[in-house]
Amino acid sequence: MWTRRFAGWAAVAATAVALVGPAAPAAQAAGPHREWTISWQPCAADPTAECGTLSLPVDWDEPDGERFTLALARRAATDPAARVGSLVFGPGGPGDSGVQRVLTGMHRFSDDLRRRFDIVSFDPRGVGGSNPVRCATDLLAAQPHVIADQAQFAATIENNALLRADCRARTGPLFDHVDTRSAARDLDAVRAALGESRLTFHGSSYGTLLGLQYAELFPHRVRAMVLESVVDHSLGTRSFLDTQAVAAQDSFDEFVAWCAAATRCALHGQDVREVWAGLRARAERGDLTDPDRPGTRLTPYLLSRLAQRALYGPDWPGLADDIATMATAPAAAVAPASLAAAVVPASPAAAVAPVASAATAAHPAAPVTGAEDQATPYPFAVFCQDWSLPVRDHREYAKHLRRLTRLAPDLRYPQAVFAVSTCLGTPTVANPQHRLKVRTDVPLLLAATRHDPASGYEWATNVARQLGRHGVLVTYEGSGHGSYTTSPCMEAVVDRYLVGGVAPARGTRCPAVDLTS
Repeated sequence: MWTRRFAGWAAVAATAVALVGPAAPAAQAAGPHREWTISWQPCAADPTAECGTLSLPVDWDEPDGERFTLALARRAATDPAARVGSLVFGPGGPGDSGVQRVLTGMHRFSDDLRRRFDIVSFDPRGVGGSNPVRCATDLLAAQPHVIADQAQFAATIENNALLRADCRARTGPLFDHVDTRSAARDLDAVRAALGESRLTFHGSSYGTLLGLQYAELFPHRVRAMVLESVVDHSLGTRSFLDTQAVAAQDSFDEFVAWCAAATRCALHGQDVREVWAGLRARAERGDLTDPDRPGTRLTPYLLSRLAQRALYGPDWPGLADDIATMATAPAAAVAPASLAAAVVPASPAAAVAPVASAATAAHPAAPVTGAEDQATPYPFAVFCQDWSLPVRDHREYAKHLRRLTRLAPDLRYPQAVFAVSTCLGTPTVANPQHRLKVRTDVPLLLAATRHDPASGYEWATNVARQLGRHGVLVTYEGSGHGSYTTSPCMEAVVDRYLVGGVAPARGTRCPAVDLTS
């Protein structure tokens, strides 16, 4: 669910939700009675791949209304005689580009899949080449990672309202229709345009939400569906925050255990948690800098993000090196009060100081609609149309933070904290959370990692329970966000299912791979 990229506000990753079960209008929208065509041509960036576009409704409830252009890319099966069909990849993020995955990330697919399938992906609506959401850079920069007090809580809601209005003005009517349920209808149009009677799909992280929503809307059009690092779209605010915190802390615990056993760890023989606590104290004082970006101060939130990024791989040796470097680096000058580090309050009345990029900014009186160089793509906009995560006030918000500190004493700020703040005040959520109602003809394959720092294993087991006999959970016993490209065992299980439709036995497990030797 969470992208590995990290840049300012885009540091977050999250999950999404659908409405209730199969809907007749959705099933009819991309049905056989309507012609969908893609005009393929060599991609400008790489002529060995094909690029194309598909004209689709902005609002699927008004299929004859305004339209937008969906950008796609594909690579043909390398062995036409063995070709099974088209395999559609659902990109993660939210906000990842499927077109770029096809152009530059084909290592994501095994040689056997590339031999037997046309590999197809697309930029989801509102992303990349598909009418991207664009918003004022200054309004995006004013979004806080951690909210300081009730005054900043109110200011965040105000800024979020200005941001939505600005994004809508810059993006056009698609802005209010970038939810994943709408994207699932786009996916069925892609299936039809590819000439496939049933969909073969592999979704990763946030792309699993797309797959699950498709399976609900079009259960009888699924040929095979792999959901890797699955997102649980049934969670409310507390459960969403708590499960993210537990997953992040669990992955950090695995790192600590590795350091205790591995002489390669730069912290081997030291009390890793004590060293880490010292760094967090320095971040709270404002004198800790990023080892990869000299001169850039790390707040407690950004320090947690640094660790979580390394845990995605996982890159345990790199994380240990960074911690060792920071621990021996001289203290930077203390940051001004407005840039002070975030500290979890000891009591409901205590304040939480803002993080560096969360300093309270002067809010313009109206949406900014200036030059394009003042605008920034904002692919994370889909998250706020997929999730209803209400928080009444700062008192409740601070209570959440204190609980997260107990659940994740080392990594106190999971990515979900920012996800909640960036969506505060959203008046209407198009695609709110619900328990799954999937009734497919074939079982969906859930590929889960035991120690996933973003899509926690608890999400996978909960989704598996919701799917019942319509899903099969396969567990990779290692660490990291994703397993298909990490574990030869997982690759074999997934490929066998996608190529031949052979679902693995329930309870199938793959051993951990040593990624540190």
